Amino acid sequence: MLDTLITSKTRLKILLRFFLNSNNSSYMRSLANEFHESTNSIRLELNRFEDAGLLSAYNEGNKKMFKANIKHPLYPDIKNILMKHIGLDKIVENVVKKLGDVKKVFVSGDFARGIDSSIIDLIFVGKINQAYLIKLIEKVENMINRRIRYMVFDKNEFIEYTREHKEDKLLLLWEE
Repeated sequence: MLDTLITSKTRLKILLRFFLNSNNSSYMRSLANEFHESTNSIRLELNRFEDAGLLSAYNEGNKKMFKANIKHPLYPDIKNILMKHIGLDKIVENVVKKLGDVKKVFVSGDFARGIDSSIIDLIFVGKINQAYLIKLIEKVENMINRRIRYMVFDKNEFIEYTREHKEDKLLLLWEE
């Protein structure tokens, strides 16, 4: 639905890249390679977002880096719209509250890096009724038209997982 409101695919990719995870930063050529777009189309969109104050820029060596401006008054609204576009709001609403003793839920994979994907990778931490989780995920997948992959850890397993996968980006989606 969001692609009917925002007709520029490049603009939508940039919004997802920077606003799903505000820790993401990148420069023009990196985005052009990642999105398989021309540097000119990326430059135009980055300049528009920077002029509007939605992205902030800083220099890192000879690269102009961009990052979401989390102080912009529209930042929370844009992030919320993107979460709804992806369907993460429904996952939290319909899945987490009914699973048992959930401590934390993280998004990992492409979405944690701010890249749109047909698969949502989730990590659940806590004591979870996995049979019930499977049923709920099937329902949510039908609602959001995306596939959900998940891992479930207790607290100690999660600590070990993060030690072994330090390079993986994790985006905290929900916390007790």
